[in-house]
Amino acid sequence: MTVRVSDDEVIAFRLAAHHLDERLSSDELMTAAGACGIQNSPPGSALTAVHARVKDLDRDRFESAVGEEKNLVQSWSMRGAPFFFPTADLPTFTTGVLPTTEASKRHFVLGVERSLDDLGIDLTDLLDAAREEIHAVLGGRRLPVGELGRELADRVESSLTKAQRRTWRSEGPYAKGQSLGEGVVHFGLRILTLQRVICFAPREHNTAPFVLLDEWLENASEGIVVGPNAGPVSDADRDRHRAELLRRYLHCCGPSTRADFAAWLGIRSTEAQPWWDLLDAEITEVDRGRRAWMLAEDVESLRAATMPRGVRLLPPRDPYTQIRDRETIVSKDHHSEVWKTVGEPGAVLVDGSIAGTWRAKKSGQRLKVDVATFATASSQVKKAINTEAEAISTLRAANDLDIAFSSD
Repeated sequence: MTVRVSDDEVIAFRLAAHHLDERLSSDELMTAAGACGIQNSPPGSALTAVHARVKDLDRDRFESAVGEEKNLVQSWSMRGAPFFFPTADLPTFTTGVLPTTEASKRHFVLGVERSLDDLGIDLTDLLDAAREEIHAVLGGRRLPVGELGRELADRVESSLTKAQRRTWRSEGPYAKGQSLGEGVVHFGLRILTLQRVICFAPREHNTAPFVLLDEWLENASEGIVVGPNAGPVSDADRDRHRAELLRRYLHCCGPSTRADFAAWLGIRSTEAQPWWDLLDAEITEVDRGRRAWMLAEDVESLRAATMPRGVRLLPPRDPYTQIRDRETIVSKDHHSEVWKTVGEPGAVLVDGSIAGTWRAKKSGQRLKVDVATFATASSQVKKAINTEAEAISTLRAANDLDIAFSSD
């Protein structure tokens, strides 16, 4: 039997699933980060996203979880973007995301196809070569992407034919002065993170260096870490982690469709079926003006969800604004303001509705925040926004806050 639901019910349910109804306690940081991962682009935005979900969070607590306790890890994940998620959930957000066919891997790292064709090499073969060499390059070190790419490209070159080496050394299409081979390796690193070979260490000098995952998490639970010389993940384990990833997605973004899941993941819509089939017995069809699906166990929670009160400042690419059916959460009239190809702003969430955008720029010890609401904001809402901006200013180690409001 198809369940009928309204947009208001869907929005309230999703906000609760994203922990944007009531903030979690400070000891529930892992719960917030593990809901569906926290994207960290632009760098630092993850801290703002977590602040919107966890009360009394400070920068030291977050950085300790990443760099000392190491129960939070940063890796490229969905859509090839950098994400923070609990170390305990590492297989879900790496193996669970990993495309397995040559075609799906190429699509996941869009932009590499022409160079691979010029080289006459499969991406899978190139990844195998990089995997064999990366321990010699990265073992015991932390390297930024540029240095890692250059050194790894030099070592991978030895596995190529003479003709391929000429193409490999030629200037590529990705950056001036960068060889084609180095550019291709950069794309390959995204897949190596999903294969649990490398991850990010905490930022140093405004750069997030790479480390070998098994070295970084040397005390992680048995069975989580896969080093550069380990064998492939079994089909059963891969399917288990894929199923868990889809559960997280449907809980946070459902009701949804295969196509929307594929776009969120970073694969073609035609490639989503293997994930979807794994939850066939756990999902139910929903009628909300179009066919969609959700976890059957979540239907009761969706019916009971109520719209939250209060204000949150969500960063660019917050997990909530990465939901693919944008018309549900923001009127189409405002899509061009909320989602931009370059320079995407954050979103102002007021009583469960996205009511505007915001941008922040730090200059010295001062943080300037510009808020643009879709309609004139009340003095009460402005006061709440100012309180949120003050907390973000503290997170960014600013001593002064300059906030300005405008409206359509």
